[in-house]
Parts: sequence; structure tokens; C-alpha cells
Amino acid sequence: MGCVLTWDEAEAMREQWRREGKTVVWTNGCFDVLHAGHARNLQACRALGDVLVVGLNSDASVRALKGPLRPINGAADRAELLAALASVDAVVVFDEATPEAALARLRPDIHCKGEDYRPPHGKPIPEARVVEAYGGRICFIPLLEGRSTTETLRKLGSAGA
Repeated sequence: MGCVLTWDEAEAMREQWRREGKTVVWTNGCFDVLHAGHARNLQACRALGDVLVVGLNSDASVRALKGPLRPINGAADRAELLAALASVDAVVVFDEATPEAALARLRPDIHCKGEDYRPPHGKPIPEARVVEAYGGRICFIPLLEGRSTTETLRKLGSAGA
């Protein structure tokens, strides 16, 4: 079971992992309403290294990205659920819309993105320059078709209250 870390704690742990020669993997997202796609993604990320750190968008950054009705669950609850998953070693919350500053601070060996970001036709990866600048690499993880928080919320809305 993982833990929820402050940024100071995450940086201290990163130094320890570096001394131990461990490969640190990072992925990030809102993880607002967990579903099987999240679970498989996190398992695939964890399989790439020794330690998986999940960067979790803060409530304010989720609102900026997803709109005023999101997140459904607050950051503390989302972080606790993620940390309880066997594949997750640590969770750290960040406030920015993109993980550029978080990645520059933690400098994980591997940064994972979903296949929907894979070049040349994927969505833009603004943090790619940061990862490349410190010598990290980006890996793309397959998505589980038909699974998304937006789709789950749409289904819940059509199911009635």
C-alpha cells in the first residue's frame, strides 16, 4: 500500500530511491471517479519500474481542466483511494494544469502517458521538453476502450437519481 506525500517528503523519497538504484515511474491525472481503465493503467505504469508515483491534480486544477462541476471527489479522498491500490507506491498532489513543474521537481526516470498522447497524431505533451531535458523518457500506456470518468458520469446522469 502506498502513501500520500507532501512535496518535501516526495523529494526526500526520490533521493532515497535514487541512492538505492530504483527506477521511478510517474503518471498523473485527475483520477476523479476510479474505474477499471485507471486500475489497468496504473498496473501497466508500475510494471515499468520499481516505484510508481502518481501525480494527482488538485481540486483547483481539475476545475480548470474539467469545468466547475468537477471534481466529484476532493483531492484528499482521491489521493487516499489511489494510495490504497497495490500498484501505487506514492501519491503527491500538484496545483498546475500540466505536470511540468512537478516533473522538473521530482525528475522520475519514466513519465507515463496514455496511448492517446502518442506522436505523431496524439494529443500534445507540453511536459515532454522537461522530461527530455533531465534525461527521462516517456512511455505510452494502452487505454482500456470505453472507460473514462466522463463516460461514467454521463451514464450516471442518464440513470436518474
